[in-house]
Amino acid sequence: MAITISTTFVNQFSANVYFLSQQKGSRLKPFVRTESQKAEISFYDRIGTVNASQKTGQNIDVVYSDVPFSRRGVTMYDYFVAELSDQEDKLRLIHSPESEFTQTFMMALGRTIDDIVIAAGLGNAQSGKDGKTIIAFPNSQKIAATETPVPTTAVGSKMTIQTLLAVKEKMDAAETGDEERYIVMRAKQFTDLLSTTQVTSSDYNTVKALVQGDLNTFVGFKFIRSERLPLTSAPTLYMKDTGAIVTTGQTGTIPTGAYRSMAWQKLGIILSIGKDMTGKIDPLPHKHYSNQVYVCMSMGGVRMEEEKVVEIISI
Repeated sequence: MAITISTTFVNQFSANVYFLSQQKGSRLKPFVRTESQKAEISFYDRIGTVNASQKTGQNIDVVYSDVPFSRRGVTMYDYFVAELSDQEDKLRLIHSPESEFTQTFMMALGRTIDDIVIAAGLGNAQSGKDGKTIIAFPNSQKIAATETPVPTTAVGSKMTIQTLLAVKEKMDAAETGDEERYIVMRAKQFTDLLSTTQVTSSDYNTVKALVQGDLNTFVGFKFIRSERLPLTSAPTLYMKDTGAIVTTGQTGTIPTGAYRSMAWQKLGIILSIGKDMTGKIDPLPHKHYSNQVYVCMSMGGVRMEEEKVVEIISI
């Protein structure tokens, strides 16, 4: 006797496909400079600053400026996610899972994009004519979170508005330009801002709106939350009154495992795209015609200018 499964049951079962908690795609891609890439390594030339010369008399020789040129390179890497959808599984599940597989794979690759952007900002950069010169992210572009009054126990500070203002001052002083500025932090750093002793009543309300998601811009930065930011892998030496990161003469040490946040300007980081997310579903004869769900992309990233990226280290 044939068994009939009601449409109501099938629809109910299908509606119960549930994606577990996760970051659903990229949060940082819209906020960096994106370029297309057609080779394994692409290069982006940079031009530095020159000073004007004063003309001190008539018919004097022209003094030519030595215009500084440099370049940054981006190496493209390939990423993919794949799974098989067995024909018999479709009968047991009463629905085809390929669509859900594709969605979850795109979420995974979106998170990978954010990993590429963060690594480009805080990691090594390729430089030189052939891209083989490695430029480490300098301590001069790192700031330890500070608070007032300066604590006697110098083991770091939570994220404070005082620190955000120090980052703004650092970028302003470097004449980094007027393009958009962003800060990416973990949920903890948003919460820590509310507990800073330096927050005035007006600032408290603003930061509260920021934490609640009612506001995303503060002190000139657009704020983005990400739990994918790395932690420090070694103790960090710093000056507890200024937050400057040093190698000697420190007055404080932040233990390993501290939080790393990143502030940047849009033109300071390049996301180079060889192939944006592409998906295919193909039956595989050698797998009993199970459908292979495959999503891939090819991308790389680089920090174009140290002055346009600042790392914040907090506890």
